[in-house]
Amino acid sequence: MSTISITIDERFPAEKAIKKFKRLCDAYGIVKEYRARSEYKKPSIKKAEKLENADKRRRKNDVRGRVRSKY
Repeated sequence: MSTISITIDERFPAEKAIKKFKRLCDAYGIVKEYRARSEYKKPSIKKAEKLENADKRRRKNDVRGRVRSKY
């Protein structure tokens, strides 16, 4: 795991520093990893959720494809 550090001086606004920190956390995937580790899921449940999400994406793309082909 890597550490995130932000160097700021007295003239740098606190709001910008917080936004920058949040962007870096998002870029490194820290929040995503934290949520994944916060609760244990059985491998069978992970697989079922993965298949369900794939099916949702597939249905969503099918609907979008039909709408575009009409015009």
